[in-house]
Amino acid sequence: MDKLKFAVLGCGFWSKFQIGAWSELDGAELVAVYNRTASKAQKIADYFKVPRVYDDPEKLFSNEKLDFVDIITDVDTHSYFVEMAVKHEIKHVICQKPMAPDLKTARSMVKLCSDSGTKLYIHENYRWQAPVRRFKQIVDSGVIGKPFKARVSFLSGYPVFDNQPFLKELDHFILTDMGSHVLDVVRFLFGECDSLWCQTRAVNHGIKGEDLAVILMEMSNGMPVYTEMSYASIVEHDTFSTLNILVEGEKGSILLGPGFELRTTTRQGTKSEIVVFPSYPWADPDYIVNHESGIHVNLNILEAIQGKTKAENSGEDNLETVRLIWASYESAEKGKKIIMKDFI
Repeated sequence: MDKLKFAVLGCGFWSKFQIGAWSELDGAELVAVYNRTASKAQKIADYFKVPRVYDDPEKLFSNEKLDFVDIITDVDTHSYFVEMAVKHEIKHVICQKPMAPDLKTARSMVKLCSDSGTKLYIHENYRWQAPVRRFKQIVDSGVIGKPFKARVSFLSGYPVFDNQPFLKELDHFILTDMGSHVLDVVRFLFGECDSLWCQTRAVNHGIKGEDLAVILMEMSNGMPVYTEMSYASIVEHDTFSTLNILVEGEKGSILLGPGFELRTTTRQGTKSEIVVFPSYPWADPDYIVNHESGIHVNLNILEAIQGKTKAENSGEDNLETVRLIWASYESAEKGKKIIMKDFI
């Protein structure tokens, strides 16, 4: 089978790891990159030996014959580039998470692609992290019996506002940033949510949005799931770039904890296993759990484009994660429980 030709729009921080993940797959060929600052695009092109560089997206779409595009730009530009791809009859469009800056825009993006026959995929990688996939395998094996409650935690003191000061000015922060990951993992592990209750706070000084959110969710099977996400936590084991997860079942429990260790406890005792990762020249070994996951989400999308499988990360599916994010904001603002079937 011939390689599918694609272009990348956006050559910022994450593009190195996203393109690096593509470079590990045989079925796709990156033929062009775009960035509004041409020097950034050229730097990425030089690193990955990409033949063509653009600082005008219209020229890229006009000059290149593409099977798909991968949009890795700021969230406020996602809908703009999706619309441009649809206008140029690109039939497969991948977009970085979060899908859009608000729920209305996300819905319009999904509808536009559906109406035009374009397949939209969202690059939501946390469900593809190797420890999370292994965690689900253990839960699904039945070793702990039927799960009856869970906790999903992201607790970090990483100086995100020092490295990216513009984040201080965002009206909405951690729920759109980390909530995209956390709530998608909850859906991957436990299914859909019937209702939720959320509280948010700004703990760090001088920020507009929230850097702390806690959400109590009731899943469609009645199971309660407690989620917490914080960029204000000083804890023994910082979970930046990954999650800690605890699930309790009728026969035992499973903990995904520090060091990518999975501990499965039953009345017979506790069994431990540690997920290990290969190394890649383009990946940062300190954040390998995050960077390596891109290979798996890209492969799933590539095989969906090739007609071999169904993509987990479709635009339609990710829209449900976006709904949970904005339902959480409404819950926090109004101080009330949100019933998801009534949330419009």
